[in-house]
Amino acid sequence: MDVTAVMSEKQYDHNQIELKWHARWENAGFYKAEENSPKPKFYVLEMLPYPSGTLHIGHIRNYSIGDALARYQWMRGFNVLHPMGWDAFGLPAENAAIANQTPPRQWTLQNIAAMKRTHRRFGFSYDWDREVTTCEPEYYRWNQWFFLKMFERGLAYRKRALLNWCPKCATVLANEQVVEGCCWRHDDTPVEQRALDQWFLKITDYAQQLLDDMAQLEGGWPERVLTMQRNWIGRSEGAEVDFGLAAPAKGTIRVFTTRLDTIFGATCVILAPEHPLNGQLLDQAGQARAKAMVDERAGRDPGDIEKEGFFTGHFAVNPYSGEKVPVWAGNFVLMGYGTGAIMAVPAHDQRDFEFCTKYGIAIRPVIRPVAGSLETNPREAFPEDGVLEHGGQWSGLASEEARRAMSAYAEKNGFGKAAITFRIKDWGISRQRYWGTPIPMIHCAHCGIVPVPEEQLPVILPASIEITGTGRSPLESVPEFVNVACPRCGGAARRETDTMDTFIDSSWYFYRYCDPHNSRMPFDPAKIAYWFEIDQYIGGVEHAILHLIYSRFFTKVMRDIGLIKNSEPARRMFTQGMVIAEGAKMSKSKGNVVGADMLAERFGADTARMFVLFAAPPEKEVDWRSEGAEGIYRFLGRVYRFATRNIGRTDFPAPNSADREVLRKLHQTLKKITEDFETRWHFNTCISSIMELMNVLYAAERDISAEAMCAALENLALMLAPFAPYLSQEIWEELGKQGPVFRHPWPAFDPELAREDLAEVVVQVNGKLRGRIHVAFGMAEQNLIEQARADEKVRPFVDGKQVVKAIVVPDKLVNFVVR
Repeated sequence: MDVTAVMSEKQYDHNQIELKWHARWENAGFYKAEENSPKPKFYVLEMLPYPSGTLHIGHIRNYSIGDALARYQWMRGFNVLHPMGWDAFGLPAENAAIANQTPPRQWTLQNIAAMKRTHRRFGFSYDWDREVTTCEPEYYRWNQWFFLKMFERGLAYRKRALLNWCPKCATVLANEQVVEGCCWRHDDTPVEQRALDQWFLKITDYAQQLLDDMAQLEGGWPERVLTMQRNWIGRSEGAEVDFGLAAPAKGTIRVFTTRLDTIFGATCVILAPEHPLNGQLLDQAGQARAKAMVDERAGRDPGDIEKEGFFTGHFAVNPYSGEKVPVWAGNFVLMGYGTGAIMAVPAHDQRDFEFCTKYGIAIRPVIRPVAGSLETNPREAFPEDGVLEHGGQWSGLASEEARRAMSAYAEKNGFGKAAITFRIKDWGISRQRYWGTPIPMIHCAHCGIVPVPEEQLPVILPASIEITGTGRSPLESVPEFVNVACPRCGGAARRETDTMDTFIDSSWYFYRYCDPHNSRMPFDPAKIAYWFEIDQYIGGVEHAILHLIYSRFFTKVMRDIGLIKNSEPARRMFTQGMVIAEGAKMSKSKGNVVGADMLAERFGADTARMFVLFAAPPEKEVDWRSEGAEGIYRFLGRVYRFATRNIGRTDFPAPNSADREVLRKLHQTLKKITEDFETRWHFNTCISSIMELMNVLYAAERDISAEAMCAALENLALMLAPFAPYLSQEIWEELGKQGPVFRHPWPAFDPELAREDLAEVVVQVNGKLRGRIHVAFGMAEQNLIEQARADEKVRPFVDGKQVVKAIVVPDKLVNFVVR
């Protein structure tokens, strides 16, 4: 540090400092990842945003966490890949086109430009040379290529499926667009279910792998996310058995059950309202009732609707007991789970108990507790395993043994088998929308469905198109897009007019970041081998199921195609907490969205970053409050004033005992921040420890030597670099240092310097805190007891009383047990 001149303190002008470094960093290339580097790599990634037009404080929190980690890893000597892109397809762009008469592409690119300016203003350390925009043909060409590869492998197929249909809009709605059973555009129009041909990806082929490979993610992914994925995949072991339809009906009803041991207690069979057998079993009125059930369930969680059903007028025969049981239709039975039919055992399933009680269907217990008797008139279901009673030749068997024996019997006699089913269903990717990746298939009257040849990719979205929000698909109205020659026979044919679900775009984008300009293939496998797996992925827990499962599925497919070797995309996953504003969830309707541009102008990017990192641990909710931001702003001003008035001072005293106290606190702070970055990420306590260090520095400002002050200021700038990059860089320059502060090695703490000279020992009486004493480390136990007992705050609680015993934890605790 230059001590030849005297400098007075400067006032903290966040705009002057931040705009200065923003201009210098804009095109300096400091954030570029190195190719073919001998350094260890670190790939840190926040989930790419949808370009809605503006960033708010919630975005800033997400990006600040990733940015702090990226800067820290650069300082630790890693070759860091920290990219950013845009999840640019999606329905909001079409809605904006309808509302504002703005083409979706124009609206999207304008929003990207605005959001990118904000990203740059905040100084987030992205390698913009690797930017990916999913609505560009250079990107979605490879969506189409992956689709064709899956089609070749039998993983992409077309079938008829039920969809949400708004009769007023004359269009298909996503589940998110169904609000309380009605169209989101007009709440007076009930949504119907219509059967349409749809494209699916066979994710069920990977269900067991998705489940098994979670073992690789244990410890690196939040247990909450893994639990949500396990439940979504929903592996169930059980049996499929056939109930034969009683005359005059013909055929069988196959049911799946995880509790075959309870089948002697089955008192009815319940079909999903859309079950194919209903066409045979129900009259016209019954079919209308079943369709109404399906429509009423549109867009709703079946668990949230009242359970209703009706008797079909037919019976089925229990294959074990020979008993006839009534066949019902029920709105809570799903065609997409199991076989679309269940046997109801009300004595041993609470959902069945409630349904059968409501409709007066018999309840027959057949499982007793291992150490109890059979309940003859149950008030609720007994769902646990036990011992089978009234179960024919299997009576007296424990539940698990009965299930094995009864499954084997069913298979031997040809009416069933042991089976495994999954809750997860194949991924329906068809969207009757314009703003998405065209599905690269052609419909030919002579050849059937024919894939677009790879050399003809990409199939490009037409630019000029009218979007009205009605009709099955906007692309159907563009003849130059639809009408095409069949690639197989050359005859007249039609392009597929559905587009892909936008989750396709976000299922593999992080691979493209590694090789974003490759025009020959999605990416070079050699580059993936270097960068993958992602070392740290960051995003909201709301993506735990769809995006994170789909991206894991895509990774396994790419592995099987031979593009990559890894089976999982990310080694570690972190889900940040949400940000609310002044105690309420942010929303445009409430007018309480805290915009990022406003924050940068009023408080500065460094203040906004540090507030969201300081206000709570990163996995917890943060409540944005202006007074909290003002407190951080004052703190940064305090740091800047302290630094600028001490850089260049000439009136320091010689090295002395005060140096020791400051250096101890400095190295304790370094130790704290280093360990937090390496383990639990409690950035709030990191920043708090820097605040404590500043208090010590202020108190010792006129007492410490130039050497101690120099060490404190240099390390202060380095410790602030991940959290407040603009201010830390300004201090770094004031110190006469060259280059970006975040490219300087992270300072190592000295354990000896960080160690306290005296141990702080807590003194308790009967377990209650009564005082604290400071003693030499390793003090003998008897001496420690005597000093603790002599403390003036402790004496009133022990004098005149019988000390039964003293519990001692060396260097930490003395607890007197007194009478």
